[in-house]
Amino acid sequence: MTLFRCWLLRSTGMAAHLKKRVYEEFSKVVQQLPHEEVPAKKLRLTKPSKSAALHIDLCKATNATDALQYLLNFARKPVEAESVEGVVRILLEHYYKEVDNSVRLKIASLLGLLSKTAGFSPDCIVDDVISTLNNDKSKQVLAQLLDTLLVIGTQLPENIAVTQRLIDVACKHLNSTFFGVRNKCLQLLGCLGTVDKPLTKESETGPSASATPPRDVPSLISDYFSDQDPRVRTAAIKAMLQLHERGMKLQQTVYNQACKLLSDDYEQVRSAAVQMVWVLSQLYPESIVPIPSSNEEIRLVDDSFGKICHMVSDGSWVVRVQAAKLLGSMQQVSPHFLEQTLDKKLMSDLRRKRTAHERAKELYTSGEFSSGRRWADDAPKEKVDTSGVNLIDSGACGAFVHGLEDEMYEVRIAAVEALCSLAQASPSFAEKCLDFLVDMFNDEIEEVRLQSIHALRQISTNITLREDQLDTVLAVLEDSSRDIREALHELLCYANVSTKECIQLALLELLKNLTKYPTDRNSVWKCLKFLGARHPTLVLPIVPELLSTHPYFDTPEPDMDDPAYIAVLVLVFNAAKSCPTMPALFSDHTFRHYAYLRDSLSHLVPQLRLPGRKQVAGTSSETSGVGAGSLESAQHFLQESLARVSTLQNLDSPGAQELLHFTIRDLQRLGELQTDLAGSADFCATYLHCQLLLMKALQEKLWNMAVPLCLKQNAMASTAAQQILEETYKLEFLYSGLESRQVATIHNVRLQAKALQLILIARTKRGVEPLLALCEKFLQEVEAFQRLFITELPHFQDSFVEKLLELMPRLVACKPLDLVKILQTTLRQSRFIHLKLPEQIHRALATIIEPTGESDNPLRFTSGLVVALDIDATLEHVQEPQTVVKVQVLYPDGQSHIIHPKPGDFRTPGPGRVRLITQVYLSHSAWTEPCQIEVRLLLAYSSSSSKLAAPKPAWNESMEGLPTSENLIEGTINLSKPVKVFIMPKPARR
Repeated sequence: MTLFRCWLLRSTGMAAHLKKRVYEEFSKVVQQLPHEEVPAKKLRLTKPSKSAALHIDLCKATNATDALQYLLNFARKPVEAESVEGVVRILLEHYYKEVDNSVRLKIASLLGLLSKTAGFSPDCIVDDVISTLNNDKSKQVLAQLLDTLLVIGTQLPENIAVTQRLIDVACKHLNSTFFGVRNKCLQLLGCLGTVDKPLTKESETGPSASATPPRDVPSLISDYFSDQDPRVRTAAIKAMLQLHERGMKLQQTVYNQACKLLSDDYEQVRSAAVQMVWVLSQLYPESIVPIPSSNEEIRLVDDSFGKICHMVSDGSWVVRVQAAKLLGSMQQVSPHFLEQTLDKKLMSDLRRKRTAHERAKELYTSGEFSSGRRWADDAPKEKVDTSGVNLIDSGACGAFVHGLEDEMYEVRIAAVEALCSLAQASPSFAEKCLDFLVDMFNDEIEEVRLQSIHALRQISTNITLREDQLDTVLAVLEDSSRDIREALHELLCYANVSTKECIQLALLELLKNLTKYPTDRNSVWKCLKFLGARHPTLVLPIVPELLSTHPYFDTPEPDMDDPAYIAVLVLVFNAAKSCPTMPALFSDHTFRHYAYLRDSLSHLVPQLRLPGRKQVAGTSSETSGVGAGSLESAQHFLQESLARVSTLQNLDSPGAQELLHFTIRDLQRLGELQTDLAGSADFCATYLHCQLLLMKALQEKLWNMAVPLCLKQNAMASTAAQQILEETYKLEFLYSGLESRQVATIHNVRLQAKALQLILIARTKRGVEPLLALCEKFLQEVEAFQRLFITELPHFQDSFVEKLLELMPRLVACKPLDLVKILQTTLRQSRFIHLKLPEQIHRALATIIEPTGESDNPLRFTSGLVVALDIDATLEHVQEPQTVVKVQVLYPDGQSHIIHPKPGDFRTPGPGRVRLITQVYLSHSAWTEPCQIEVRLLLAYSSSSSKLAAPKPAWNESMEGLPTSENLIEGTINLSKPVKVFIMPKPARR
């Protein structure tokens, strides 16, 4: 058209009106012709080639330093699996041309790193690496290439041919003069070698390769136990241990060689040899081994125990720590060998003595008989001296005594842990080592004292403390460390004492502790609770003295606000639970105080059957028939409740809501009565509450009326959707023990809540633009659900998410308003998902002990400055508390501060329990009168901390460039009840 128009304009022999008419007629003809679409040009987006960029960089390098710098920069960048092979070829090409050893060393290192890339099979580069290995002359580069072959071999464990080739290469280079090459060869044999398969003739290149019978990998490795280089000897022992870790059984013949290495001159060799001796003692404990320089025999576990005991006196503290730790796991050793470790004097039982029959036989053969005229003329003529035969090395005598008196506190801690482990398996040994553990309470290092208290706590069921031992134990209550004092309180909870004087002594020292450190109040009360419950017969004789009662005279009534008096009552009342004659010694005010403490401190004061008095109602499960019932019946009730609500689809809306309401109430009550099922019951109740809220939000009248006529109902549905979202986050992050199926069920409910929010936004807001981003985000979340829970989809038949996935092609192509209509229909037609519980679910809980919130005295400080508020809280079943637990301070004016406790503020007193002891700094402007602030603990959550987090990339394991955990926090969940504290910021004086 454009060319024809230009031709008309240039024509000079035609009038203007004729040109116009010709152009119009030609235009009509062109429009009637069939239009042919011009094919669009296809663009292909490609990523820049890593291999090409690397090749260009290496070609630009003018010297070895530049090439090394380019390689270092390249190592910091990730490489995709499809680009690895090209990069490897470029590196190998440059390797052949490079003459500098440092550059070749770096290239060999990069080959090993690239072999770890996920999705790349390194078997294609094995031949190239082996050929470069055979041609290179640099010892350091050879060692690095062997390390690369080790990486390749670990990536291809199923490829037998490659593994055998690598073993042959390692055997070939074992005779190298460089220790690094021999180390890598031994390491490669340990990681890839087998025990049962003999080596080929070409592979046998060790020191004794000329032997005619075929040899296996362990025998080849054992030849290097006597290598001249200590680093090679260490590598040989570690290679043998690597074979053991891979599940291959070692031969007992290695035992003598390992015992000889215990006296090696080098620390690393002795350390590895100790580990080897211990492994063989666990593999062949009952085997009989001869004792050197005698005709006696002994069990291998006893012989190795004596040799490892001897290493507790080693010159290196690292070896001493290792030896002491390994002793704790050798529980098959004979009792007399075990007891010898606590005495520095050699016991006669551990020497060989001839029997009476042997002595009589010797006299008979010599022709001499006892005449009976001389005293003890038939006594054995042998004289047992220090040169006698020892069944246990003399250095092993008193091994634990040496360990507990060691100059390094790490050795002392290891010795205490080993004593604890052995004492738990042997009650007789526990009694003998009691004095040694008690003596460690006076150690100069706090960590040693704390470990010895924990050790005595673990063996407390096998021992009974004497009065002198208890006196030493109670002296630790003067310690300034709160951890030490609380650990000792925990020890006294489970300790057994022998006399009533011990009870009096313990009570007196605990009351002194309470006076000196008032913050220990709850810990002391708990200690006395268990102390009284364990010793009712010892408490009974001293009750009149403790309660200050008199048979004839009335005594004054003590003050109930006195923590010391409450401590005495806690001791007495817990002892009275197992002693029915004790309440007869109580005075009238003691009964009143019992009723008061039973209500205020029900967790410390038990339910008592008092003669002639009305039972005091309590909140504990002791007073409930359901709580006292069996756990099996409670579990059966829980399963019946879940089965009952699975028929919701068959009921009308009011009936279904009523059933959900009553089931939620029953489950909440079950969680209160049966503490073992509290987590599961609360989890089910919260899930059913989400279903109840969703059912109420999807009522018929809400969706059949115009929007202006149901504004209140829309607001209620919007609130319900937000509440369902909050409950689903609680279900996912507040409960531990969930499996993938339960997490997928939670995400299904969350998608329903987000779909409800999307529908409500579409009903209340005009225009399409606000919905575009929301619809796109919602579809992305549906795709993420399919990607994360693809294995769980068969369990979601007729569910909301399954219907969405079926309609996914239509949802992606339709308009936002059409998508909202589809969501509304799907949401109302989706089926209720039956909840299947795992074996055990625990709910994360937090209890703030300090501050108590009971004080009316305000905490005064100058405005503009800070004041420290001590926080003491217990956490239960909180995973990774150092990163997720926060402290929130809410001021009366609405300001909220979030404080992140330090990792050192968290302590672990027991499994599943964490103690948080920290300080929160408060500051505010001046107030006219005292006001209360609220302090609570929060649980921070984020999608990256979910149970289904994505794995880290293998190429670049560093976390550089990734956002920190603080930036990933999406929300918080209340973990504890708020505690109110009075504060008073005063105006500054001028």
